[in-house]
Amino acid sequence: MKILFKLTFILQAVILPFITLASPKKQTSTITIPYGTGNTIVYDLKTGIYNVYKDKIVIFSNVSSTFKVNGAAVSTKDNLARKYSKTSITDGFGKGEKHVITLTGDHLPKTEQVFYIYPGREFFLTQIVLIGKDLSSNSIIPFSGNIPAVTGDARSIFVPFDNDTFIRYNAKEFKAPFNNVSAEVGAVYDNNSRNGYIVGSVEHEVWKTGIRSVSKADVGNKLVAWAGYTELSVTRDHIEHGDVKGNVVASPKVFIGYFDDWRTGMETYAKANRIAEPPFVFNWTKPTPVGWNSWGVMQEKLTYEKATKVADFFADSIPAFRTGNTAFIDLDSYWDFMLKGGLEGDYSKLKQFADYCKSKGLQPGVYWAPFTDWGWKDGPNRKVAGTNYTYGETWTKVGTGYNDIDGARAVDPTHPATLKHIDLMIGKLKECGFKMIKIDFLGHATTESSHFYDPAITTGMQAYRKGMEHLVTQLGDQMLIYAAISPGLATGRYVHTRRIACDAFKSIDNTQYTLNSVTYGWWQTFLYNYVDADHVVLSTESEGTNRARMLSAIITGTFITGDDFSVHGPWSSRAKTWYQDPELLKVIQNGKTFKPVEGNTGENASEIFTQKIGNSIYIAVFNYGKDAKTFAFNGKRLGLSGTASYELHELLQGNVLGGTLSFKLDGSDAALYKLDLKK
Repeated sequence: MKILFKLTFILQAVILPFITLASPKKQTSTITIPYGTGNTIVYDLKTGIYNVYKDKIVIFSNVSSTFKVNGAAVSTKDNLARKYSKTSITDGFGKGEKHVITLTGDHLPKTEQVFYIYPGREFFLTQIVLIGKDLSSNSIIPFSGNIPAVTGDARSIFVPFDNDTFIRYNAKEFKAPFNNVSAEVGAVYDNNSRNGYIVGSVEHEVWKTGIRSVSKADVGNKLVAWAGYTELSVTRDHIEHGDVKGNVVASPKVFIGYFDDWRTGMETYAKANRIAEPPFVFNWTKPTPVGWNSWGVMQEKLTYEKATKVADFFADSIPAFRTGNTAFIDLDSYWDFMLKGGLEGDYSKLKQFADYCKSKGLQPGVYWAPFTDWGWKDGPNRKVAGTNYTYGETWTKVGTGYNDIDGARAVDPTHPATLKHIDLMIGKLKECGFKMIKIDFLGHATTESSHFYDPAITTGMQAYRKGMEHLVTQLGDQMLIYAAISPGLATGRYVHTRRIACDAFKSIDNTQYTLNSVTYGWWQTFLYNYVDADHVVLSTESEGTNRARMLSAIITGTFITGDDFSVHGPWSSRAKTWYQDPELLKVIQNGKTFKPVEGNTGENASEIFTQKIGNSIYIAVFNYGKDAKTFAFNGKRLGLSGTASYELHELLQGNVLGGTLSFKLDGSDAALYKLDLKK
C-alpha cells in the first residue's frame, strides 16, 4: 500500500511516548476548559501540550498539533509565545464558547489553536488557523494525542473514503504492534463494554483528512488526525494533497469525543457533520424512496419497451409497494440508446418514457456520471457535448498523466467544458420531466491534480465542491438526488440518499458485503436523508437467499428493486407477496438504518441489527453461512430492559418462538423479529 505524503514529522508525531498524567495542578500557566458532563481540557501554556479528562480520569494525554507552512514544519510544542483568549459564539451547534491559544514566534505566521465548546455536547471541536500573507500548506495535524490502554475486545475501524472497488470497512484488532489509517473518521473501542474514542473531521470542502491509530508495546496508544491525507488505494490519488493557499489557511474542524457506547459516538459524529456543513441540496420531505433501477438485471439490454413493461408491473401487479403515492422507475446507464442524434439530439423517446411512468402514477428516474470520460481511449479530440471544447482539454492532470479508475478518466470539475456539459445534460433531463437522478462515480471529481482550470482551486475537495454545487444548482428542486459511487462524508451536502456500498446484486455474499458497510457505516443515516443498499435482485436464487437480500435493503433504510419485471419468473411472484407486506412497509417508511449489535467482525458483517420504531423493537438476523445456525438473543446487548416483558413476532415467515429467545435459522437466510412491550 502506497501512502502519498512525505512529511517525516507526521511519523515522528505518531510514535511519541505515552504519558499518563496526574490530575492538573492549579497554576497560572494552566487553562482549564470544561465541556459536556464532567469533561475538561487542561492546556499548559508553557509547553503547548494539553490533556483531556472525563471525571478527572485522563482520556487523551500529551496532545499537540503540528503543521507545515511554506515548506517548514512547526509544532505547537516548539519554543513559541502563547496567549489565551475566550469569546462567546453562536452557530449551528448552538450557543457556545471559542477558546483560542494564539502562538507567535520568529518567522512564524500568527497561529491559532482553537477549541469550540457547546453546553450539553459530549465532544469538542478543534482546529488550527494560520494567519499571514501568501501562506501555503498541504498538511496540518490539528490533533495528535495518546489514549489509555483499551482492554477487552479492542478494535480500531478502517472507514473507506468512498464506496468504490468493493472496498470494505474493517474493525481491526487493536493490539500492539498496530498501525491503521482511516479516512475522515476513526474509532477505537472495546466491543465488550462498547466504550470508545471517536476522532474525525466534520468539514470536507477543502481537505481530505486521515485518522491514524497506533498501538506499540513500548510507547502506548495514539490517535492522530491530519488534513492532507492521500493514499492511492483509499482516496484514489496518484499524487500528494494539493496546497491550500491564502492569507488565512485553516484546517478542518476535528471532532474529539469519548463515549460510553462507541455507536452513540459515531451517530453523534454524523449529526455534527450535518451541522458543520449544512446541506446545499434542498431538504427531502417526501416519504422514503422505493422503486426500481435497471442496472440490477437489464443493464445494456435496457429498451423503451422493457422499461415500460416494468412500469406496468409496478402499476398493475404491486400497487401497494409504495411509501407514499408513488414509486420510482429509474433508468440506469444505457438510457442514451433511446436518443436520436446523440446527447445534443432528440430526447423525445426519453420524454415519452417519463410521461408513461407518470400516467401510471409512478415517478421517472434517470442516471448520469457527470465527472467522467468513458471514451478516453478514443483519443483527446472528441467534442464535449454542449461546448466547443475537446475532452482532452478537460482531463484532470495528475503529474505527467491522468486519473483512470473504473474504466473512466476523471475530468476537471472546474473546467468550463465540464460545467457547460452539466448545463446541457441536466437541462435536457429536466425537460423530459424526470423526478429522480442517480449520479455516479463522483469520486472522480475529488482527484488531487497538479493543475485545475480554475486557478483559485488547488485541492481535490475544493474542486469537488465547485463541481457538485454547480450540478445541484442546475438540478434545482425537481428531482430526488441519489449518489452511487461517491465519497462517504463529503457528499452529505449535495444529495438526499447515498448508496452505502459498491454494487450488490443477488447472492448471499453480496448481502454480507453490503451489510459490512451497514455494520460500520450505519451512522451515515444521520448524515443523509436516506442511505441505500443498492438494487435488490431476487432472480432464481433460493427463497432464503432472497429473504436475506431483501432484508439487507430494508434495514439499510430504503428499497430499490432490480429484477427484470418485464418478464415473469420466480422473482415476480415473490415480489407480489413480499414487497406489499404491510409490516415490512412500516419498517421501510421509517427510513432509518438499523444499528449493529456487535462491532468485532473485521471485514465481515454483524449478524444481528436492531432498530426501535415507535414502541416496537425490530431485530434483523442474518445467517451468511451455508449451514443452519442457532441464535440466542442477549437482551442486554439488544438494549432490552431486564424487567420488561415482550411479545415476539417473526415477520418474514411467521415463525413463533414462544417464550424463548433462542431459535434456529437455515443457512443463507434471514429473519426479522418485532418485539412489542407487553402492557
